[in-house]
Amino acid sequence: MWLALAFVSAALLGLYDTAKKASLKDNAVIPVLFLNTVFSTLIFSPFIISSITGESCAPAGAAGMLQAHLMTFAKSCIVLASWLFGYFGLKHLPITIVGPINATRPILVLLGAMLLFREKLNGWQWGGVVLAMVSLLMLSRSSKKENVDFVHNKWIWFIAASAITGACSGLYDKYIMRILDPAFVQGWYNLYQMMLMGLMMVALWMPNRHKSTPFHWSWAIPLISVFISAADFAYLSALRQPDSMISVVSLVRRSSVIVSFLCGAIIFKERNLKAKALDLAFILVGMLFIWIGSR
Repeated sequence: MWLALAFVSAALLGLYDTAKKASLKDNAVIPVLFLNTVFSTLIFSPFIISSITGESCAPAGAAGMLQAHLMTFAKSCIVLASWLFGYFGLKHLPITIVGPINATRPILVLLGAMLLFREKLNGWQWGGVVLAMVSLLMLSRSSKKENVDFVHNKWIWFIAASAITGACSGLYDKYIMRILDPAFVQGWYNLYQMMLMGLMMVALWMPNRHKSTPFHWSWAIPLISVFISAADFAYLSALRQPDSMISVVSLVRRSSVIVSFLCGAIIFKERNLKAKALDLAFILVGMLFIWIGSR
């Protein structure tokens, strides 16, 4: 069941990346991200209210409640850092480059899972990891045709920073899902993110908004929140199951690149698709290996 939830999360995550790319076209990053947190908080407001009233999914006792909120706030900070790097990087790079890079994020999660949770991979799963690494190497070469140098392009480093902090978030999720309810975590971490982004709006964007890219409304903005909320709920529910493996869930979730790649080709008319399709093929075969090894 947890593997099926991981694949559902992957499909929704691909749609999330597509909506995010569309909303960032010639648009200011910080307001878009702030509105994303606002809409996500509204979606999960029933869970926030129920935890306040004590009707459901709230940890017992004052000490337990304080610990739960501190742990959730820490998750908000980690995820927000990953989002900030990812949003800025995605704005300046083709989604058909960003998607495959993000698809290799689970390699970092794998290393952390082996060290922290003593997870072990079989031969099929290791084969999937190796194919993902080969795909990243191939992508770095094919991207040069679009004048994107992996070493000297700062937006590539932004995506790399997003991948690292995202991997940290994945490992942290596995830890807190042993203790907290997914609905409680998702509701409150969205609220904390909204508060943090509100401070950033007031302190950083508003004083300099006339000197940077202007903000304009896009109906893709609320779609970001809808897709990421549904994707994260499926993801956290998968991790909640005792037999789930964060290394496998994280890798399967990054098969979202299939959806984002197709949308990049069809909607955004991005170039150099033949070479990138070969990179994607390696990732797809890697996902197949992971699935076989997890049966």
